[in-house]
Amino acid sequence: MGTDRLLAKISIRPWVLKVLALFSLCCFLTASCGLRTNQSVNSASDNAQNDRITIGTTLKLRTIDPADAYEVISGQLLHNLGDTLYTYESGTTKLIPDLATAMPKISPDGLTYVIPLRQGVVFHDDTLFNAAAMEFSLQRFIKNGGRPAFLLGDAVESVKATGEYELTFKLKKPFAAFSALLTFAGTCAISPKAYEIGEGKFKPDTFVGTGRYKLAKYGTNSLKFEVFDKYWGEKPANQGIDLLLLSSSANLFNTFRTGAVDVAYLSLDADQVRSLDEGAKKGKWQEFAAESSTVSYMTLNIKSKPLDNIDVRQAIAAMIDRPLINDRVLRGQAQPLYSLIPTTFDVHKPVFKELYGDANMTKAKELLTKAGYSAANPLVLQIWHPSGSTKRALVASTIKALAKLKMDGIMQVEVNSVEAPTLFQNVEKGIYPTVLVDWYADFFDADNYIQPFLDCATGSAAGGCEKGASQGQGSFYYSDRANQLIAQQRKEPNPEIRKAIFAELQDILGRDVPFIPLWQDKDYTFAQKNVTGVSLEPTQAFPFWFLKKQ
Repeated sequence: MGTDRLLAKISIRPWVLKVLALFSLCCFLTASCGLRTNQSVNSASDNAQNDRITIGTTLKLRTIDPADAYEVISGQLLHNLGDTLYTYESGTTKLIPDLATAMPKISPDGLTYVIPLRQGVVFHDDTLFNAAAMEFSLQRFIKNGGRPAFLLGDAVESVKATGEYELTFKLKKPFAAFSALLTFAGTCAISPKAYEIGEGKFKPDTFVGTGRYKLAKYGTNSLKFEVFDKYWGEKPANQGIDLLLLSSSANLFNTFRTGAVDVAYLSLDADQVRSLDEGAKKGKWQEFAAESSTVSYMTLNIKSKPLDNIDVRQAIAAMIDRPLINDRVLRGQAQPLYSLIPTTFDVHKPVFKELYGDANMTKAKELLTKAGYSAANPLVLQIWHPSGSTKRALVASTIKALAKLKMDGIMQVEVNSVEAPTLFQNVEKGIYPTVLVDWYADFFDADNYIQPFLDCATGSAAGGCEKGASQGQGSFYYSDRANQLIAQQRKEPNPEIRKAIFAELQDILGRDVPFIPLWQDKDYTFAQKNVTGVSLEPTQAFPFWFLKKQ
């Protein structure tokens, strides 16, 4: 039966109409209040969502376990999720306490470091932070056998909680850069309840630390960070971070241009950077450029003929044209580099510029002639690079073209590529005569640009490096003098004396040429116009917590 027909047969008295009217008014008011409440809730939710920052990157994430993480992207994420004993004052290279409350007390022999720890800190799972938890974190870093384990394992004899909030290290040898090493993101504090010690016992998609953000989601294509409301220090300026892991620089470029990400962070091709630079000049978005401490270089395998001849290695160093590479390949988005130690350190010495200059073809031809080469008997140089690196492919092709145009037939270059995982597995086996790669330091000290390249534990000048850092880098370089100087600077507390030692080490590098430095990167990050707080630190860190939408 229809409702209107039913109502027509009912006799409604006036008082009933009043009651109905009052009831209807109450329902209307209730509905209106409910609507306004829902609108307020939705508005607050929208504001919180709008206060989140979306960052896009092409860097590949393998793991976020601090004991196994050894890539650029994992280090950056751990820097934002966790806390280490020491860190750097924002905008500077000044070392300051983080989970420590003061710089360490160091024994006269340089072997014992006593560090007081911060109180009132809790982990993301509400476990209390103390010296025992910090000891657990560092023991796990060493004992679980991850990729970066050697950083502490080679230096530390023992680490123990010697008080509820006191940690004591015993070193195997004095190490002047040890406090700087304790800024390495993988040495951050982690909850003993969330992890265990044991070789290979990693949690690649988990993080429970003490930092400003909690890991809310770990996916193959994206990660979500939520603000940790119990953080002991300054809270983030935003309400959280969404990180998009994009498959290519083209995807990052297009995603940023359409406004789908707030910040584009590593890595864009040179032409894409130039295009976004032009857009920034027109006010479409913001550009941030900073001198990087990442160095690109060529490794020379001195056990591989003809690179066992020092004249050949010096000839290759002389014919390299860094300004041309920077202009033609890198579009001016880097700077020529003449030492493995970048210009961000005051100990940098441009030895390759002093000894060889750029595109010194006359010197190169003289050296190759001395080594027995000619147009009829040319040097054939193989250059290998990771197949996924367009930049290094172009650099190799540029060196090949230079040799063809400027070396009068005395040098021929062959360019080869292989997938990056295969290349890095084979480098230490001595398979490649030369390789184009880059180096992102583990910690901010000049030692980390010298020791991993020139140091060798076992070997000889005649037979090269059999086991050690230079063997791992693929050069197989061995020098008694370099080993002595590396050990000397590592135990020297005086900065000026260390500077003089580094100068001699760079002279040895320039003379013996086991590596040829090529360029030092500039870091480019782009942000939408409404984003503030982009900070590219001189130590290579990218703090997410300063980011905010206006």
